[in-house]
Amino acid sequence: MTDTGVVAGEDKNSIDSDAEEAGEELTLDQRQDELKKSRWNVFLWLGIAVLMFTFALFPMPFSADYDDFTDSAEKDIGLVWGPSLSGDDLFDVPLHLDVTAVNPPKYSNTSITAYVIKMNNCQQNLGIFTEEAKAGGNHAYQYQSMGDLIEGEEYTFKFSVDPGQYCIIVQYFNETSGEVDSTFNNDMMVKGKVWPNQVIGGLFGLICLSLSAFAFIGAQKHGAHVKKLLETGEESTEQKVLASLTDARVAAGPTGPPSPGPTGPPAPGPTGPPAAGPTGPPQAQPTAVTEQPVAEPAPVAPSAPPAEATFEPAEGGYFYKKLPDGSYEQTVYVQNADGTYAPYQA
Repeated sequence: MTDTGVVAGEDKNSIDSDAEEAGEELTLDQRQDELKKSRWNVFLWLGIAVLMFTFALFPMPFSADYDDFTDSAEKDIGLVWGPSLSGDDLFDVPLHLDVTAVNPPKYSNTSITAYVIKMNNCQQNLGIFTEEAKAGGNHAYQYQSMGDLIEGEEYTFKFSVDPGQYCIIVQYFNETSGEVDSTFNNDMMVKGKVWPNQVIGGLFGLICLSLSAFAFIGAQKHGAHVKKLLETGEESTEQKVLASLTDARVAAGPTGPPSPGPTGPPAPGPTGPPAAGPTGPPQAQPTAVTEQPVAEPAPVAPSAPPAEATFEPAEGGYFYKKLPDGSYEQTVYVQNADGTYAPYQA
């Protein structure tokens, strides 16, 4: 590509950019309105994001009591919902079990075993499912174990499950005999938490947080434009009309300098003695008495009515009042529907 083609392309891009900026040009009031809307959107989406994150982090608690008949603590925790697919993945629902060994077996080689079984009916015999959970390989049946028990100590089991109906089973297990410990005075306290809204609330929270960020960027953009308009100055309609009135008054002033005054001293008077007057009495001269016609008084022209103020139009449908002496009032007028004029009210 030649240099001429590059320059022509740059000129074309510059023209397109100028045209886009001209098409998006807004007044100061419009920019301030857009700035206010953008700021409201920032706080709105940010508030919704906080609510979504709070909703996501709020757990659904449950508890289970130890039963001496079954030698375990069992609980049907109901439906666990979420967007996760089958199998272990990132969108699984967290499930925690906090087990306190209130009165564990006194001999060693004893552990606490916890099962999370995906089953619609928790009243049936779950023994075969616990064995499958120990074998592993099936995400629907999960198993964990903790040993070296201390009385009064709390042990936490952390699971991640798919959506569905679940049962939990917690037992004391004798590692030596390989069976569930059935000592009569065994006891434990089980408390659980499940976060079914973590993925859903977190996803919507991230979306709202992103919208809040975009609104913040828009607010910064409008704020920069408002600051630029305030720095460069933008005249209101009334200020423009007053400026046009001032220009008209200046234009109606004198067009040239005043005429010059006298440049020298006054002419001198007569320098000789006064001429002599008559030396004798005046002689009577015969006069012919002629009758002079009496001049009739000229008709008095009626006095002209005093000049009234006029209203001259300005830009934007406004008017300014021109006084009889040629000056203008500083008040801007508008024309009413009946043809009268009234001061402009901002």
